[in-house]
Amino acid sequence: MTETEAVAFPQDRTCPYHPPHSYQPLRDARPLARVRLYDGRSVWAVTGHAAARQLLADGRLSSDRLTEGFPVPAERVAQVIKNDRRRVALLGVDDPVHNTQRRMLIPSFSVKRIAALRPRIQETVDRLIDAMVDQGPPAELVEAFALPVPSMVICALLGVPYADHDFFEEQSRRLLRGPEAADVEAARDELDAYFLQLIDRKVKEPGDGLLDDLVAQQLAAGTVDREELVAMATILLIAGHETTANMISLGTFTLLQHPEQFAALRADEALMPAAVEELLRFLSIADGMLRVAKDDIDVDGTTIRAGDGVVFSTSLINRDADVYGEPEQLDWNRGPLHHLAFGFGIHQCLGQNLARAEMEIALSTLFRRLPGLALAVPAEEIPFKPGDTIQGMLELPVTW
Repeated sequence: MTETEAVAFPQDRTCPYHPPHSYQPLRDARPLARVRLYDGRSVWAVTGHAAARQLLADGRLSSDRLTEGFPVPAERVAQVIKNDRRRVALLGVDDPVHNTQRRMLIPSFSVKRIAALRPRIQETVDRLIDAMVDQGPPAELVEAFALPVPSMVICALLGVPYADHDFFEEQSRRLLRGPEAADVEAARDELDAYFLQLIDRKVKEPGDGLLDDLVAQQLAAGTVDREELVAMATILLIAGHETTANMISLGTFTLLQHPEQFAALRADEALMPAAVEELLRFLSIADGMLRVAKDDIDVDGTTIRAGDGVVFSTSLINRDADVYGEPEQLDWNRGPLHHLAFGFGIHQCLGQNLARAEMEIALSTLFRRLPGLALAVPAEEIPFKPGDTIQGMLELPVTW
């Protein structure tokens, strides 16, 4: 594929659970193709599963957005980077800084720790469904259920007051979707001020959340300063509710559009863990992980040069026909998937155990308690998110 033929990236989906139709040339050119960013710059797109695993585990690719050549997906993001030279914690730093930050957090997201949280997640889910039932149909599922489930859970885990959820959910929306650079910058400033005040309060009045632990152990020891702690808290809060909220809402919409698979899932709740993995593969809501090459890298005879931008289209990687038979189909019986919905390598999602637990509990309980769940309006009338942010439903009117 020549530079002039390069496909624009990212693009809005025409169906919320399928990659854009115009990405077809990228499928045909697996495992690498050239794509064109909003400003006309050409970068590499990784669309093959094996190549993606190779590259995401390669230390010669950087996640640092301040590195020269880093690919920028939208003009508002470019403006923010120009005006704000701070690095994004965890996701936007390389080793050894990344390793230091991650090691502080790993114990709070272990399988054992998340298993201990499951009763609390179940209680949260039941309470929200009780409120929906008491109010009666119809309901807007994003606001009533999909967003508050992970918001309540991550607030409890971090030790952030859920009473402030309207504030941080709005700032999260502005931070991720703008629409202007000024919105992103203002949201960042608002969240910085909020967490600085919260940290000061926790220094004086410790609680039992993860943020309290970091204040007592890391801040007090000088391992992190207040600014780095604010950056870590921000990314955990936003990633902890935005991604899972989108998976719950888009997963529900997708199942309602696939009645045969939905019926099989309702008939056998033991399928839910496998269904969650398949939905993670199929929906690939974080479509477009960004890197830049620090050195030359050879991939199947093609050389990615130092300074080249690299984007990973997870929606295409997770539908690589060399790995997944009939990749366009939902199939609860695929077996081990090894999908890249949570990334791969050192930046693989820290909260994946929590996300899986929340999705399993939220979806199984929702379908069990509301067996007549259905869309309240035609599917084509329901708005979903644009392609330059995390994919999901803007709203989801349902009835039962």
